Amino acid sequence: MTLWQRLKPIRMRLLLVLAVVGPGIITANVDNDAGGITTYSVAGAHYGYSLLWMLVLVALALIIIQEMSARLGVVTGKGLADLIRESMGVRATAVIIGIVLIANLANTVSEFAGVAASMEILVPSVSKYVWVPLTAAGVWLLIVKGSYKVVERIFLVASALYFCYVASGIMANPPWPVVLEAARTPSFRFEAGYVTIFVTVIGTTIAPWMQFYQQSAIVDKGLKVAHYAYERLDVIVGSLFAVFVAAFITIACAATLFANGVRIETAQDAALALRPLAGTYAATLFAFGLLNASVFSAAILPLSTAYVVCEAFGWEAGVGRNLKEAPIFFGVYTMLIVLGAAIILLPIKSLVQAMLASQTLNGVLLPVILVVMLRLINDRRLMGRLVNGRVFNVIAWAMVVVLILLTAILVVTSVLPGLLG
Repeated sequence: MTLWQRLKPIRMRLLLVLAVVGPGIITANVDNDAGGITTYSVAGAHYGYSLLWMLVLVALALIIIQEMSARLGVVTGKGLADLIRESMGVRATAVIIGIVLIANLANTVSEFAGVAASMEILVPSVSKYVWVPLTAAGVWLLIVKGSYKVVERIFLVASALYFCYVASGIMANPPWPVVLEAARTPSFRFEAGYVTIFVTVIGTTIAPWMQFYQQSAIVDKGLKVAHYAYERLDVIVGSLFAVFVAAFITIACAATLFANGVRIETAQDAALALRPLAGTYAATLFAFGLLNASVFSAAILPLSTAYVVCEAFGWEAGVGRNLKEAPIFFGVYTMLIVLGAAIILLPIKSLVQAMLASQTLNGVLLPVILVVMLRLINDRRLMGRLVNGRVFNVIAWAMVVVLILLTAILVVTSVLPGLLG
């Protein structure tokens, strides 16, 4: 047997992996969007390395949640919104979808804010009134005119460009022993600001829209139970890489801004502040990463919402379809693109609080979505032998309880800060 023949099974498996991967990597990385980058930047600038330890746990939680989403998709061949409608009825589905729609619109606005902010740094001579409409038109044409394969390949390239933040973090020259110590040493403060950023980090890393989009993408791609092992690998790799990037954004800002007493409100502030502290190249890479993330997410978030709305009410959906086949799907997508871009062009001084609030809202909504997912994935009539195991269920329900407790703490520290002194 020749070497080529011996390698054939390996080559076939590799080709199958490459054919399956996409939904997991894209979903996890697109959540490092403008709002997410702002959140991680503020976390690093205001609290140094003290929040790094939680990213380890967030990575584990992200893998578990996205794996359940992938399993639901390959086994049922249906999107999450479709399953919710079948399980809970139209009325409950409409309430859930309405909340997701509001959160996703706020997130879409933040993506176009990220486009405007990053281009102010990279090309300051050109106004946002040029860049935002051009970006909106570009992402609209990509989704409406592109095939699923073309769109997915472009999104995978965009995912790879997140390495800009890894390079930016390395250029910041952080004290690595201190970084590693912080990553393995849990700490917590009962302060309104700290608890808010704590919940917001969770909300921006594990957002409710992710479960809807990933499952819809798996169905749209036509993945089946036979592809489950490879899709699970796709989820794990994507989740680990996304949190890895988040850690380096935090590290870059902690090593420069926090170390020098510089406080920021936006990712744009972070990029500008990095120039005198970490060098022009680090600042440019940070700004380019923000642009890439913003454009990437400006395409995905409205797409996720279009999937959710159409699945919930049984309308045709899918990137591979055309305008005549799925008019409501592309109509919802178009509406969110237009609204998201238009709001940024209004004479509003600052959208920072809205951006952070949308991420916090994600953290509050997540337990609701997780409870629904756990109910579905433990339905043996729906999942057969691929229901959750006992250990998996214990971990998943523990995460839900922790998220509910964190949400309660957030409310107490925000509304009644005096009780905590």
